[in-house]
Amino acid sequence: MTRLFNDPTAFADELIDGFVAAHPGHVRPVRGGVVRATRCTSDTVALVIGGGSGHYPAFGGLVGPGIAHGAAMGNLFASPSTQQIVSVARAASNGGGILLSYGNYAGDVLNFDAAEAQLNAEGIPTRTVRVTDDIASAPASEKHRRRGIAGDLTVFKVAGAAAEAGYVLDEVVRVAELANERTRSFGVAFTGCTLPGASEPLFTVPEGRMALGLGIHGEPGIGETDIPSADGLAQLFVEELLAELPEGVASPKGRRVALVLNGLGSVKYEELYVVYGCIARRLQEAGVTIVEPEVGEFCTSFDMAGVSLTLFWLDTELELFWRAGADTPGFRKGLVSPRPRVSAESGVQKKPSSEAVMVPASEESRAAAPRIVAAVDAIAAVIDAHVEELGRIDAVAGDGDHGIGMQRGATAARAAAHAAVEAGAGAGSVLLRAADAWSDRAGGTSGALWGVMLRALGTRIGDEDAPDAHAIAEGAADALAGIRSYGKAEVGDKTMVDAIVPFVETLVARVIDGEQLGDAWDAAAAAATAAAAATADLLPRVGRARPHAEKSLGTPDAGAHSFGLIATAVAATLTRKDFAR
Repeated sequence: MTRLFNDPTAFADELIDGFVAAHPGHVRPVRGGVVRATRCTSDTVALVIGGGSGHYPAFGGLVGPGIAHGAAMGNLFASPSTQQIVSVARAASNGGGILLSYGNYAGDVLNFDAAEAQLNAEGIPTRTVRVTDDIASAPASEKHRRRGIAGDLTVFKVAGAAAEAGYVLDEVVRVAELANERTRSFGVAFTGCTLPGASEPLFTVPEGRMALGLGIHGEPGIGETDIPSADGLAQLFVEELLAELPEGVASPKGRRVALVLNGLGSVKYEELYVVYGCIARRLQEAGVTIVEPEVGEFCTSFDMAGVSLTLFWLDTELELFWRAGADTPGFRKGLVSPRPRVSAESGVQKKPSSEAVMVPASEESRAAAPRIVAAVDAIAAVIDAHVEELGRIDAVAGDGDHGIGMQRGATAARAAAHAAVEAGAGAGSVLLRAADAWSDRAGGTSGALWGVMLRALGTRIGDEDAPDAHAIAEGAADALAGIRSYGKAEVGDKTMVDAIVPFVETLVARVIDGEQLGDAWDAAAAAATAAAAATADLLPRVGRARPHAEKSLGTPDAGAHSFGLIATAVAATLTRKDFAR
């Protein structure tokens, strides 16, 4: 288990601070992550990678000459926020455009896609390549739904080398896409991992058994078997990966592959080398030539006892870039020429240097703002009270980070709301500030979606008038529309949407019928809570829980459950006389 920490909610921030302090010659801090500490050639493509913390050396440990120019580093097992990604990309930009690359997880897709759109709108050409190497997470017919695990390394390495070689953005994208198409991984686990502050691992494996097809976020495997010998594990890995060859590779015989044997945290190097010897022999028997294999820890999962094998099927161009030199804190290969350091004066501040100008508000709106703050306080309090429960529910088929992510987001929103009121903000601006703080601090899918919801509500309420029941109901409807547009989930997918839809439908209908907001909200909260509980009977159709759908039966969706808790907590802050019709 993870034993050494201070405040679990600050763990990711503190590990980044320590990482930067330990590697000042390689990285420098920026808001949202790290960028290279050395100068880059102007007009070259900048590779910006990222994802949740807890996977070192992914992602910050791969920043340096030969691989990435920057890494956006989110909370534990949670995507970095859109703001973090944009901040890192701006700081990493060399003038030749940005390539964003990351593992294919729902929260990362939401936030990186939003960052890509924002950067392009700012005039910084930006493209994306998602890594989809894990063959256990979806069938070959649905490769686009596969998640990224240790195969991140091969894609990042090749894309970074192409950028170093002077390829333009379109060509770097082409090479990265080809590398992803030719990368396949499969992993196993013997024990789960334990997040800082948690008393139990995210999943367990019976003594003497091995989970098949693990994820790197504590997701349980898709099956179990007895723990084999090292040679038996090598046979499993080779058989699984040779059974699915990428397009253009008709047979393994005579082919050249790069290989990554990855330890996930607790399997020792000595064990990895025993397994590698068996893998090398079996691949040789299949007629495969191994090119510069890598054995070690490249994409971990805290203290998980697990191993994954990645095969990267090479052509001449890909092999050239795989062999190219790299010098990062967590990965070194070949020789890299010395690079001048970036001056300290040119560093990017970790926090914004100034607050945004407060929008003028009417006296009525400012008078209503404390009511909004009371609601945000209630949200933070109910999340604090249920943080462990939310993590436990999420860990059944997901990654277990929902509780701590919601706590970070709600705590940040509370602080931002109080600061906004003290600065004289109106009701709408209080919600807008809370929305930005929530999404930025929480990251992940829930952070992005709660930011969308609060921003939609705040925009509808505005700062001109005191919010009434109709404005709030319309804002809730706007929030639902934003969630559907941004997250793409619908009722029945086993997500937060299953609770939001009945909440909004009930609230809007009752307000239209003339009920006061307090009564209408009570009924809507009850509908959301009942719908959240009913998600226990659903199979997830989207998100990280999808590959483990059957495991989630009998357990409600964590996002829907937290929404029900929040709706109920806010109801207690609404007295019947607060809002007129």
